Amino acid sequence: MDNFIYKAKQLHVENVAISDIASFVGTPFYVYSQTSIEQNYKTFQNAMSGTKHLICYAMKANSNQAVLKILGNLGAGMDVVSGGEYLRAKAAGIPGDRIVFSGVGKTREEINLAIRGGIRQFNVESEPELSEISKVASELDTEVPVTLRINPDVDAKTHLKISTGKSENKFGIPLYNARRTYAFAASLQGIRIIGIDVHIGSQLSDLTPYKDAFAKIRQLTEVLRADGHNIDRVDLGGGLGIIYESSNDDMPSPADYGCLIKEVFDGLNCELELEPGRWIVGNAGLMISSVIYPKKGEGRNFLIIDAAMNDLLRPALYDSHHDILPVKEPFNSVKLEKFDIVGPVCETGDTFATQRIIPNMGAGELLAFRSAGAYGAVMASEYNSRPLIPEVLVSGNKFAVIRDRPSIQDIISRDNLPDWL
Repeated sequence: MDNFIYKAKQLHVENVAISDIASFVGTPFYVYSQTSIEQNYKTFQNAMSGTKHLICYAMKANSNQAVLKILGNLGAGMDVVSGGEYLRAKAAGIPGDRIVFSGVGKTREEINLAIRGGIRQFNVESEPELSEISKVASELDTEVPVTLRINPDVDAKTHLKISTGKSENKFGIPLYNARRTYAFAASLQGIRIIGIDVHIGSQLSDLTPYKDAFAKIRQLTEVLRADGHNIDRVDLGGGLGIIYESSNDDMPSPADYGCLIKEVFDGLNCELELEPGRWIVGNAGLMISSVIYPKKGEGRNFLIIDAAMNDLLRPALYDSHHDILPVKEPFNSVKLEKFDIVGPVCETGDTFATQRIIPNMGAGELLAFRSAGAYGAVMASEYNSRPLIPEVLVSGNKFAVIRDRPSIQDIISRDNLPDWL
Protein backbone atom coordinates (compact mmCIF):
# COMPACT_ATOMS: atom_id res chain seq x y z
CA MET A 1 0.00 0.00 0.00
CA ASP A 2 1.30 3.46 -0.94
CA ASN A 3 1.03 5.82 2.01
CA PHE A 4 1.99 8.86 -0.07
CA ILE A 5 -1.11 9.87 -2.05
CA TYR A 6 -2.99 12.97 -3.14
CA LYS A 7 -6.05 13.94 -1.12
CA ALA A 8 -8.01 17.11 -1.87
CA LYS A 9 -5.34 18.08 -4.41
CA GLN A 10 -2.53 17.92 -1.79
CA LEU A 11 0.10 15.20 -1.37
CA HIS A 12 -0.26 13.51 2.00
CA VAL A 13 1.89 11.22 4.12
CA GLU A 14 -0.71 8.89 5.58
CA ASN A 15 -3.33 11.41 6.82
CA VAL A 16 -1.10 14.46 7.12
CA ALA A 17 -0.77 17.07 4.35
CA ILE A 18 2.86 17.70 3.44
CA SER A 19 2.08 21.41 3.09
CA ASP A 20 1.13 21.46 6.79
CA ILE A 21 4.45 19.91 7.78
CA ALA A 22 6.30 22.39 5.55
CA SER A 23 4.54 25.29 7.26
CA PHE A 24 5.69 23.95 10.63
CA VAL A 25 9.33 22.98 9.98
CA GLY A 26 10.23 24.88 6.81
CA THR A 27 11.96 23.32 3.83
CA PRO A 28 13.84 21.24 2.96
CA PHE A 29 13.06 18.26 5.18
CA TYR A 30 12.73 14.47 5.18
CA VAL A 31 9.45 12.81 6.10
CA TYR A 32 8.82 9.13 6.84
CA SER A 33 5.67 7.03 7.09
CA GLN A 34 5.64 4.81 10.18
CA THR A 35 2.97 2.63 8.59
CA SER A 36 5.15 2.05 5.52
CA ILE A 37 8.15 1.08 7.63
CA GLU A 38 6.06 -1.40 9.59
CA GLN A 39 4.41 -2.80 6.47
CA ASN A 40 7.76 -3.30 4.73
CA TYR A 41 9.27 -5.10 7.71
CA LYS A 42 6.25 -7.38 7.98
CA THR A 43 6.46 -8.12 4.25
CA PHE A 44 10.00 -9.43 4.78
CA GLN A 45 8.91 -11.39 7.82
CA ASN A 46 6.11 -13.03 5.86
CA ALA A 47 8.49 -13.87 3.04
CA MET A 48 10.59 -15.92 5.48
CA SER A 49 7.69 -17.69 7.17
CA GLY A 50 8.37 -21.32 7.94
CA THR A 51 12.07 -20.75 8.57
CA LYS A 52 14.11 -20.07 11.68
CA HIS A 53 15.38 -16.57 11.00
CA LEU A 54 16.13 -13.09 12.30
CA ILE A 55 15.84 -9.92 10.25
CA CYS A 56 18.68 -7.61 11.23
CA TYR A 57 17.87 -4.18 9.79
CA ALA A 58 20.91 -2.62 8.09
CA MET A 59 20.80 0.62 9.99
CA LYS A 60 23.31 2.31 7.68
CA ALA A 61 20.27 2.96 5.46
CA ASN A 62 18.58 5.19 8.04
CA SER A 63 19.75 5.25 11.64
CA ASN A 64 17.34 7.72 13.20
CA GLN A 65 16.40 6.61 16.70
CA ALA A 66 12.68 6.69 15.88
CA VAL A 67 13.17 4.35 12.92
CA LEU A 68 15.22 1.96 15.05
CA LYS A 69 12.60 2.05 17.79
CA ILE A 70 9.79 1.22 15.34
CA LEU A 71 11.68 -1.81 14.06
CA GLY A 72 12.95 -2.88 17.45
CA ASN A 73 9.39 -2.90 18.76
CA LEU A 74 8.54 -5.36 15.97
CA GLY A 75 11.34 -7.69 17.06
CA ALA A 76 13.99 -6.73 14.50
CA GLY A 77 17.67 -7.15 15.09
CA MET A 78 20.22 -4.61 13.87
CA ASP A 79 23.18 -4.87 11.53
CA VAL A 80 25.76 -2.25 12.58
CA VAL A 81 29.05 -1.26 10.97
CA SER A 82 30.59 1.11 13.52
CA GLY A 83 30.80 1.78 17.22
CA GLY A 84 28.51 4.75 16.69
CA GLU A 85 25.84 2.59 15.08
CA TYR A 86 26.22 0.05 17.87
CA LEU A 87 25.58 2.74 20.49
CA ARG A 88 22.64 4.08 18.48
CA ALA A 89 21.09 0.61 18.43
CA LYS A 90 21.60 0.21 22.18
CA ALA A 91 20.15 3.68 22.81
CA ALA A 92 17.02 2.62 20.89
CA GLY A 93 16.61 -0.32 23.27
CA ILE A 94 17.94 -3.09 21.02
CA PRO A 95 19.52 -5.82 23.17
CA GLY A 96 23.03 -6.98 22.35
CA ASP A 97 21.85 -10.45 21.41
CA ARG A 98 20.00 -8.90 18.46
CA ILE A 99 22.94 -6.83 17.17
CA VAL A 100 25.23 -8.14 14.44
CA PHE A 101 28.51 -6.22 13.98
CA SER A 102 29.66 -6.13 10.35
CA GLY A 103 32.24 -4.01 8.53
CA VAL A 104 35.70 -4.42 7.10
CA GLY A 105 37.58 -2.17 9.53
CA LYS A 106 36.47 -2.76 13.12
CA THR A 107 38.85 -1.07 15.53
CA ARG A 108 40.09 -2.48 18.81
CA GLU A 109 37.97 0.11 20.64
CA GLU A 110 34.83 -0.92 18.73
CA ILE A 111 35.48 -4.62 19.38
CA ASN A 112 35.93 -3.93 23.09
CA LEU A 113 32.75 -1.82 23.17
CA ALA A 114 30.63 -4.53 21.53
CA ILE A 115 31.98 -7.39 23.66
CA ARG A 116 31.38 -5.47 26.88
CA GLY A 117 27.93 -4.29 25.78
CA GLY A 118 26.79 -7.61 24.35
CA ILE A 119 26.79 -8.83 20.76
CA ARG A 120 24.97 -11.48 18.76
CA GLN A 121 28.02 -12.03 16.56
CA PHE A 122 30.89 -10.38 14.75
CA ASN A 123 30.88 -10.89 10.98
CA VAL A 124 34.64 -11.12 10.51
CA GLU A 125 36.32 -10.03 7.29
CA SER A 126 40.01 -10.94 7.66
CA GLU A 127 42.59 -12.94 9.62
CA PRO A 128 44.07 -9.81 11.26
CA GLU A 129 40.58 -8.91 12.49
CA LEU A 130 40.18 -12.43 13.89
CA SER A 131 43.46 -12.03 15.77
CA GLU A 132 42.40 -8.67 17.20
CA ILE A 133 39.03 -10.04 18.38
CA SER A 134 40.83 -12.99 19.95
CA LYS A 135 43.20 -10.68 21.85
CA VAL A 136 40.40 -8.48 23.18
CA ALA A 137 38.21 -11.46 24.11
CA SER A 138 41.12 -13.11 25.92
CA GLU A 139 41.86 -9.93 27.87
CA LEU A 140 38.20 -9.84 28.92
CA ASP A 141 38.27 -13.56 29.71
CA THR A 142 35.34 -14.34 27.45
CA GLU A 143 34.45 -16.17 24.26
CA VAL A 144 32.98 -14.28 21.31
CA PRO A 145 30.59 -15.65 18.63
CA VAL A 146 31.82 -15.05 15.09
CA THR A 147 30.90 -15.81 11.51
CA LEU A 148 33.36 -15.33 8.68
CA ARG A 149 32.28 -13.22 5.74
CA ILE A 150 33.04 -15.07 2.54
CA ASN A 151 33.61 -13.28 -0.76
CA PRO A 152 32.06 -15.63 -3.35
CA ASP A 153 33.35 -13.70 -6.39
CA VAL A 154 29.86 -13.11 -7.77
CA ASP A 155 28.96 -10.04 -9.79
CA ALA A 156 25.84 -8.50 -8.23
CA LYS A 157 25.15 -6.57 -11.47
CA THR A 158 24.55 -3.36 -9.57
CA HIS A 159 26.27 0.02 -9.42
CA LEU A 160 30.05 -0.32 -9.28
CA LYS A 161 30.28 1.59 -6.00
CA ILE A 162 27.86 -0.68 -4.14
CA SER A 163 28.99 -4.06 -5.48
CA THR A 164 30.67 -5.99 -2.66
CA GLY A 165 30.91 -9.64 -3.68
CA LYS A 166 33.54 -9.69 -6.43
CA SER A 167 37.11 -10.83 -5.88
CA GLU A 168 38.50 -7.33 -6.46
CA ASN A 169 36.26 -5.81 -3.76
CA LYS A 170 37.68 -5.11 -0.31
CA PHE A 171 35.09 -7.23 1.46
CA GLY A 172 35.30 -10.70 2.95
CA ILE A 173 37.60 -13.70 2.80
CA PRO A 174 38.19 -15.24 -0.64
CA LEU A 175 36.19 -18.42 -1.12
CA TYR A 176 39.32 -20.41 -2.00
CA ASN A 177 40.84 -19.44 1.37
CA ALA A 178 37.78 -20.15 3.51
CA ARG A 179 38.75 -23.56 4.90
CA ARG A 180 42.21 -22.36 5.94
CA THR A 181 40.77 -19.24 7.61
CA TYR A 182 38.15 -21.26 9.50
CA ALA A 183 40.92 -23.57 10.73
CA PHE A 184 42.88 -20.51 11.87
CA ALA A 185 39.80 -19.14 13.67
CA ALA A 186 39.27 -22.46 15.44
CA SER A 187 42.82 -22.31 16.79
CA LEU A 188 42.36 -18.92 18.45
CA GLN A 189 41.52 -18.35 22.09
CA GLY A 190 38.28 -16.48 22.74
CA ILE A 191 36.78 -17.24 19.32
CA ARG A 192 33.62 -19.33 18.98
CA ILE A 193 32.68 -20.13 15.39
CA ILE A 194 28.92 -20.15 14.93
CA GLY A 195 28.35 -19.67 11.21
CA ILE A 196 29.06 -18.08 7.87
CA ASP A 197 28.26 -14.70 6.32
CA VAL A 198 27.90 -13.35 2.77
CA HIS A 199 26.83 -10.04 1.25
CA ILE A 200 27.29 -9.34 -2.46
CA GLY A 201 25.99 -5.81 -2.94
CA SER A 202 23.15 -3.32 -2.72
CA GLN A 203 20.16 -2.41 -4.90
CA LEU A 204 20.09 -5.76 -6.72
CA SER A 205 17.42 -5.99 -9.41
CA ASP A 206 17.99 -9.64 -10.35
CA LEU A 207 17.90 -12.74 -8.14
CA THR A 208 20.41 -14.68 -10.25
CA PRO A 209 23.50 -13.32 -8.45
CA TYR A 210 21.92 -14.24 -5.13
CA LYS A 211 21.24 -17.77 -6.38
CA ASP A 212 24.85 -18.15 -7.53
CA ALA A 213 26.30 -16.81 -4.28
CA PHE A 214 23.94 -18.74 -2.02
CA ALA A 215 24.69 -22.02 -3.82
CA LYS A 216 28.39 -21.49 -3.09
CA ILE A 217 27.66 -20.72 0.55
CA ARG A 218 25.50 -23.82 0.96
CA GLN A 219 28.23 -25.99 -0.51
CA LEU A 220 30.87 -24.36 1.70
CA THR A 221 28.68 -24.85 4.77
CA GLU A 222 28.57 -28.59 4.13
CA VAL A 223 32.35 -28.70 3.61
CA LEU A 224 33.04 -26.74 6.80
CA ARG A 225 30.74 -28.99 8.81
CA ALA A 226 32.61 -31.99 7.46
CA ASP A 227 35.81 -30.29 8.67
CA GLY A 228 34.31 -30.23 12.16
CA HIS A 229 33.20 -26.61 12.38
CA ASN A 230 29.96 -25.54 14.00
CA ILE A 231 27.93 -23.80 11.26
CA ASP A 232 24.52 -23.22 12.83
CA ARG A 233 23.87 -19.75 11.45
CA VAL A 234 24.03 -18.35 7.90
CA ASP A 235 23.93 -14.58 7.46
CA LEU A 236 22.80 -13.82 3.90
CA GLY A 237 23.33 -10.06 4.02
CA GLY A 238 20.92 -7.69 2.31
CA GLY A 239 20.81 -5.74 -0.91
CA LEU A 240 17.37 -6.42 -2.39
CA GLY A 241 16.55 -3.47 -4.64
CA ILE A 242 13.58 -1.12 -4.58
CA ILE A 243 11.67 0.73 -7.28
CA TYR A 244 13.11 4.22 -7.73
CA GLU A 245 11.45 4.94 -11.07
CA SER A 246 7.70 4.40 -11.20
CA SER A 247 7.89 3.45 -14.88
CA ASN A 248 10.15 0.50 -13.97
CA ASP A 249 8.34 -1.87 -11.62
CA ASP A 250 10.11 -5.05 -12.75
CA MET A 251 11.88 -5.78 -9.47
CA PRO A 252 12.00 -9.02 -7.47
CA SER A 253 9.87 -8.97 -4.34
CA PRO A 254 10.75 -10.17 -0.84
CA ALA A 255 8.42 -13.12 -1.54
CA ASP A 256 10.51 -14.05 -4.61
CA TYR A 257 13.68 -13.61 -2.57
CA GLY A 258 12.30 -15.73 0.28
CA CYS A 259 11.35 -18.54 -2.08
CA LEU A 260 14.88 -18.58 -3.47
CA ILE A 261 16.40 -18.73 0.00
CA LYS A 262 14.12 -21.59 1.07
CA GLU A 263 14.93 -23.49 -2.12
CA VAL A 264 18.70 -23.15 -1.76
CA PHE A 265 18.96 -23.77 1.98
CA ASP A 266 16.24 -26.39 2.35
CA GLY A 267 17.31 -29.16 4.73
CA LEU A 268 20.49 -27.39 5.88
CA ASN A 269 19.08 -27.07 9.41
CA CYS A 270 20.49 -23.67 10.27
CA GLU A 271 19.23 -20.29 11.42
CA LEU A 272 19.10 -17.66 8.69
CA GLU A 273 19.83 -13.97 9.10
CA LEU A 274 18.84 -11.30 6.59
CA GLU A 275 20.04 -7.68 6.57
CA PRO A 276 17.60 -5.58 4.53
CA GLY A 277 17.95 -1.82 4.86
CA ARG A 278 16.90 0.01 1.72
CA TRP A 279 13.86 -2.23 1.19
CA ILE A 280 12.55 -1.45 4.66
CA VAL A 281 12.88 2.34 4.61
CA GLY A 282 13.69 3.51 1.06
CA ASN A 283 10.13 3.88 -0.20
CA ALA A 284 8.89 4.86 3.25
CA GLY A 285 10.34 8.36 2.96
CA LEU A 286 10.32 11.54 0.90
CA MET A 287 12.50 14.62 0.76
CA ILE A 288 10.50 17.84 0.43
CA SER A 289 11.96 20.99 -1.10
CA SER A 290 10.74 24.41 -2.21
CA VAL A 291 11.42 26.15 -5.50
CA ILE A 292 13.60 29.22 -4.98
CA TYR A 293 13.65 30.44 -8.56
CA PRO A 294 12.58 29.19 -11.97
CA LYS A 295 15.33 30.17 -14.39
CA LYS A 296 15.51 30.25 -18.17
CA GLY A 297 18.84 29.14 -19.59
CA GLU A 298 20.10 28.75 -23.12
CA GLY A 299 18.11 25.91 -24.60
CA ARG A 300 16.82 24.66 -21.26
CA ASN A 301 14.89 25.68 -18.17
CA PHE A 302 15.98 25.24 -14.57
CA LEU A 303 14.18 24.91 -11.28
CA ILE A 304 16.52 26.06 -8.53
CA ILE A 305 15.35 24.51 -5.25
CA ASP A 306 16.38 24.91 -1.62
CA ALA A 307 17.58 21.30 -1.23
CA ALA A 308 21.10 20.52 -2.40
CA MET A 309 23.54 17.69 -2.95
CA ASN A 310 24.58 17.89 0.71
CA ASP A 311 20.99 17.01 1.69
CA LEU A 312 20.43 14.17 -0.81
CA LEU A 313 23.77 12.95 -2.17
CA ARG A 314 22.66 9.94 -4.21
CA PRO A 315 22.06 11.71 -7.55
CA ALA A 316 25.49 13.36 -7.42
CA LEU A 317 27.31 10.27 -6.11
CA TYR A 318 25.61 7.49 -8.06
CA ASP A 319 23.75 9.33 -10.86
CA SER A 320 20.66 7.97 -9.14
CA HIS A 321 17.08 8.59 -10.23
CA HIS A 322 14.37 9.79 -7.87
CA ASP A 323 10.83 10.38 -9.04
CA ILE A 324 9.99 14.04 -8.36
CA LEU A 325 6.43 15.28 -8.14
CA PRO A 326 4.64 18.48 -7.13
CA VAL A 327 3.10 18.49 -3.66
CA LYS A 328 0.08 20.30 -5.07
CA GLU A 329 -1.66 17.91 -7.45
CA PRO A 330 -1.68 19.42 -10.96
CA PHE A 331 -4.83 19.62 -13.03
CA ASN A 332 -5.00 17.21 -15.96
CA SER A 333 -4.87 20.14 -18.37
CA VAL A 334 -1.70 21.66 -16.91
CA LYS A 335 1.17 22.21 -19.30
CA LEU A 336 4.17 19.92 -18.77
CA GLU A 337 7.68 21.15 -19.50
CA LYS A 338 11.26 19.89 -19.30
CA PHE A 339 13.35 21.22 -16.43
CA ASP A 340 16.77 20.61 -14.95
CA ILE A 341 16.13 20.43 -11.19
CA VAL A 342 19.16 21.78 -9.36
CA GLY A 343 20.26 22.95 -5.94
CA PRO A 344 22.01 26.14 -4.83
CA VAL A 345 25.47 24.63 -4.20
CA CYS A 346 28.12 26.03 -6.54
CA GLU A 347 28.91 22.75 -8.30
CA THR A 348 27.49 21.40 -11.52
CA GLY A 349 27.15 18.09 -9.69
CA ASP A 350 24.43 19.68 -7.56
CA THR A 351 21.86 18.40 -10.04
CA PHE A 352 18.94 16.17 -9.07
CA ALA A 353 17.44 15.63 -12.53
CA THR A 354 18.03 16.77 -16.10
CA GLN A 355 15.28 17.43 -18.60
CA ARG A 356 12.66 16.04 -16.24
CA ILE A 357 9.09 16.48 -17.49
CA ILE A 358 6.97 18.11 -14.76
CA PRO A 359 4.42 20.92 -14.46
CA ASN A 360 5.75 24.47 -14.55
CA MET A 361 6.51 25.46 -10.97
CA GLY A 362 6.72 28.89 -9.38
CA ALA A 363 8.81 30.21 -6.50
CA GLY A 364 7.71 28.80 -3.14
CA GLU A 365 5.96 25.75 -4.57
CA LEU A 366 6.81 22.37 -3.05
CA LEU A 367 8.41 19.35 -4.69
CA ALA A 368 8.55 15.81 -3.28
CA PHE A 369 11.45 13.45 -3.98
CA ARG A 370 10.25 9.87 -3.70
CA SER A 371 12.26 6.87 -2.45
CA ALA A 372 14.34 9.08 -0.15
CA GLY A 373 13.98 7.13 3.08
CA ALA A 374 17.26 5.23 2.64
CA TYR A 375 20.74 6.70 2.20
CA GLY A 376 19.34 10.20 2.38
CA ALA A 377 19.57 11.85 5.79
CA VAL A 378 22.33 9.46 6.90
CA MET A 379 24.63 10.57 4.05
CA ALA A 380 23.91 14.28 4.42
CA SER A 381 26.56 16.84 5.33
CA GLU A 382 26.90 20.51 6.17
CA TYR A 383 28.78 21.37 2.98
CA ASN A 384 28.62 25.11 2.24
CA SER A 385 27.71 25.57 5.93
CA ARG A 386 24.20 24.40 5.15
CA PRO A 387 22.50 22.94 8.25
CA LEU A 388 21.36 19.33 8.24
CA ILE A 389 17.68 19.24 7.35
CA PRO A 390 14.97 18.03 9.75
CA GLU A 391 13.52 14.54 9.77
CA VAL A 392 9.80 14.12 10.44
CA LEU A 393 7.84 10.97 11.29
CA VAL A 394 4.14 10.59 10.48
CA SER A 395 1.79 8.11 12.10
CA GLY A 396 -1.83 8.36 11.00
CA ASN A 397 -2.87 11.97 11.51
CA LYS A 398 0.08 12.86 13.77
CA PHE A 399 3.59 14.04 12.97
CA ALA A 400 6.69 14.72 15.04
CA VAL A 401 10.09 16.21 14.28
CA ILE A 402 12.55 13.41 15.01
CA ARG A 403 15.69 15.39 14.12
CA ASP A 404 15.81 19.18 14.45
CA ARG A 405 17.43 21.57 12.02
CA PRO A 406 20.51 23.02 13.77
CA SER A 407 21.06 26.76 13.71
CA ILE A 408 24.02 28.31 11.93
CA GLN A 409 25.29 29.34 15.35
CA ASP A 410 25.23 25.66 16.41
CA ILE A 411 27.46 24.87 13.45
CA ILE A 412 29.88 27.75 14.06
CA SER A 413 30.14 27.02 17.78
CA ARG A 414 31.67 23.59 17.08
CA ASP A 415 34.83 25.26 15.79
CA ASN A 416 37.65 26.05 18.22
CA LEU A 417 40.13 28.85 17.56
CA PRO A 418 43.73 28.23 18.65
CA ASP A 419 45.06 30.64 21.27
CA TRP A 420 47.46 32.29 18.81
CA LEU A 421 44.68 33.71 16.65
